[in-house]
Amino acid sequence: MRVLVTGGTGYLGRAVVRALVARGHVPVVFARSAAASGLPGVLIAGDVRDRAAFESAAARCDAICHMAALVSVWRRRREDFDEVNVGGLRHALAVAGTHRIARVLYTSSFLARPPACGRLPHGNDYQRTKIAAEQVAAEAASRGAPIIRLYPGVVYGPGETREGNLVGRMMKDHLARRLPGLIGPERVWSLAFVDDVAAGHVAALERARLGAQYGLGGENVPQITPFEFMRERIGTPLPRRIPYAAADLIGRVEVARGRWLGGAPRLTPRTVDIFRHDWPVDSSAAVRDLDYAITPLREGLSRTLADLQESERVLSARTGRAGGAPRHT
Repeated sequence: MRVLVTGGTGYLGRAVVRALVARGHVPVVFARSAAASGLPGVLIAGDVRDRAAFESAAARCDAICHMAALVSVWRRRREDFDEVNVGGLRHALAVAGTHRIARVLYTSSFLARPPACGRLPHGNDYQRTKIAAEQVAAEAASRGAPIIRLYPGVVYGPGETREGNLVGRMMKDHLARRLPGLIGPERVWSLAFVDDVAAGHVAALERARLGAQYGLGGENVPQITPFEFMRERIGTPLPRRIPYAAADLIGRVEVARGRWLGGAPRLTPRTVDIFRHDWPVDSSAAVRDLDYAITPLREGLSRTLADLQESERVLSARTGRAGGAPRHT
């Protein structure tokens, strides 16, 4: 298949592009930084908010894998989230209709579904717009649109440590003693190894039933688990716990700083609300229908930690610093 991949330059997107190529498909990567990405396939620079560019990129494609999203805890202009996370999906569905594309794979978010308590919290703008996009997807499915919805867990693994690899970034910060602590360390998250989630996307493109929905998670464990693994493996202490009240206050200060001085806050009160809940992901349907395989968490964390330590060694060699990542005792 010739597959248009939006958001193909992101952390998970890159893994999906590589998985498509490995299965003999031709990815058409449509993203603002596509041309400089070094990815295989057809590279087209563009923005999902640009309907005409989206439509042009989708020409001659057999399927769309819509992964593009604005993943951030805050933006000064809230409408950015609506335009990318909701408007982008509307464009994907419209473009599929124009070109008579038979399959639209939409990467939603576990945050678009109610947590274990059954009630969606009043989260940040990312969550708000992923919930709104979920409603768009559900309405499209009810009208017979050829959409398949996927709900990855918290994606992690080796490689870049940016928003799409939150666990990897937090592990890196902890190694460098830059992680201030954890909010809700006992809360359950579904830690999904990046290659597993990418393989699940390709399997869904190839054989999922139209209208189907699949969770693509991993082991459902407390947020503290990766740091317990690090303590066992290399002797790092556990991060301190940040009480919810303190986190809420920090979030308010961060938002005020962002509004008055510029820069993006790393925490907001609405993000703190998300950390008050358990977010397990049920992957049983994907295991049954898509042969979805879950990498054991200890194996995935071991590979992630080894990659972080190797990256630190390479950086140390380049900068002339002695040793690699600090060893805590």
